[in-house]
Amino acid sequence: MRHQNRPARRLPATLAILLGLVALLAGVQSALAATGPQARSVEFDGRKLSLPPSWPVYRLAQHPGMCVRLDRRAVYLGTPSAQQRCPADAAVGGRRAILVEPRSASDSRRPTLPTPPQKVATASSGAVFTGLGFDACSTPTSRSMAAWEASPYRAVGVYIGGTNRACSQPSLTPAWVEEQTSNGWYLIPTYVGLQAPTSACSSCAKLNSAEATAQGAAAAVDAVAQASAIAMGPGSPIYFDMEAYSQTSSASAATLAFLEAWTEKLHSLGYISGVYSSSASGIEDIAGQVGTGYVLPDDLWFANWNGRADALDPEVPSTAWTAHQRIHQYEGGHNETYGGITINIDNNYVDAATVGTATLPAEDDPVGYLDRTGAPEPGHVRVKGWAYDPNSPGSTLAIRAVVGGRAGQPGTAWFELGPIASLSRGDVGAKYPVAGKRHGFDTTIATLKSGSQPVCVYAVGIAPGGDRLLGCKATTIPVAVTFSNIKQTKRGVQVRVSCAWPTGTRCPGQLALRARVAVTKRSGGRARTRVVDRSLGRRPFNLTGKRSRAFVIPLTAGGRALLSQRGELRAQLIASIPGGRRVQKLSLGG
Repeated sequence: MRHQNRPARRLPATLAILLGLVALLAGVQSALAATGPQARSVEFDGRKLSLPPSWPVYRLAQHPGMCVRLDRRAVYLGTPSAQQRCPADAAVGGRRAILVEPRSASDSRRPTLPTPPQKVATASSGAVFTGLGFDACSTPTSRSMAAWEASPYRAVGVYIGGTNRACSQPSLTPAWVEEQTSNGWYLIPTYVGLQAPTSACSSCAKLNSAEATAQGAAAAVDAVAQASAIAMGPGSPIYFDMEAYSQTSSASAATLAFLEAWTEKLHSLGYISGVYSSSASGIEDIAGQVGTGYVLPDDLWFANWNGRADALDPEVPSTAWTAHQRIHQYEGGHNETYGGITINIDNNYVDAATVGTATLPAEDDPVGYLDRTGAPEPGHVRVKGWAYDPNSPGSTLAIRAVVGGRAGQPGTAWFELGPIASLSRGDVGAKYPVAGKRHGFDTTIATLKSGSQPVCVYAVGIAPGGDRLLGCKATTIPVAVTFSNIKQTKRGVQVRVSCAWPTGTRCPGQLALRARVAVTKRSGGRARTRVVDRSLGRRPFNLTGKRSRAFVIPLTAGGRALLSQRGELRAQLIASIPGGRRVQKLSLGG
């Protein structure tokens, strides 16, 4: 049910529409296809441009504070100022303004995707921040960020790209990212791509239902290129901005397919997936997929302008996205002033993945890369990559894996894997002949952690250098226990439980049967129905790794009575072990 008391959101800063084209002469000519012979000529940067007669032309050198809004029919000539005055709730639309920059400036802005291990400033990735944040349509300047050190905020949303991004971003550079993260700011990278077919933005570029999966993956590829170009490397989160939309069955299905492909592609590229949307549409649709097998985003950012600075929302289940995985946008565009600088912002309470401290790799630190992670079997994590230390190129490096976040974060599990970087890697030997090729690693470890977890891998350095973060990747780890041979008996339910942990490892847990039933009560002549959870039975179990055993969960007296009364129950079989639980649906007959 849509909550009408919540704003369907007017697409604030978070969203805006397209900057994408830095239109040079060829782009201008394509935009003029419908203007015909009435087009007027303007000279700029040594070129003669043909422009639509009805579009206003702004020479940015004469308007240094102008907000370059690419959602309006206007022509901007020059380089956007870093001192733009833009509203946080800048409108979105598909009318595509024309921005013509000097050729030297436009060439310098073209993004490139750095390949590891280049010596580029790489912001720390997957850094969890808890506290207040804000977002503005155009990235604030370094001067503004310094002035806002006096504010209660320490996180800031930045719009890194996308077809429907509205404001130009002259301040958003690798140097700005390094400076701000080094000064203790946490960044929330946001990508404003194709919108839902029934988006509240009538003129936005929309996704195509028949191509939603391909378009979602393509958006992720472009988002990674944009993030990499501003020194936000693998392990960083990127939040897709999906504005409010009408929830028809076809629109919701297409939007969910798009966002699932976005998440899967980001994971394959080593980034953390986030989704921003209205609590009353996109967030409600995603939350409805919990427990269905749908590939969920790692973090949620929900717009619900209720004025409460917390990480709670009625559409988000209390048991999901609980491990520092939520951002709440609780107030829309308004002015705030700190240090004499006024910015129009949206307010956010942040308890989720951000981009943190930026550093340059030291010359003495190890060199390497985390190629991939995975879960080859329940309760296990695989890490694969390579590393060597310039101080001792022939040595085999020790590798450390951290499941659940980066080293030092609470609730993580550490695994000192020892000197295992000795597998043959011809690509490493070809690129670093002095090191040779025996610096690869590929190993699998057992872990208590389950669900979607960031897995971070470090190369342990040899003095005088330090350790090196090789990368973080979000990994879905199935819980270590599995079910088979489930059947109902006269006493209850029989099930064979297997534990995938290594041989000899203790695998204790609890089996339970539960059902949700509708109960009707009459009071004062009126009938009221509510859904309640009922326990049908439970029993402990104790296994060891690589073993399986059949157990019977006896029905309680109340469970037998309920089954007899209803004739059939839709129930859940639950196995809870340290670190997680497995749930399977089943039907019980009377």
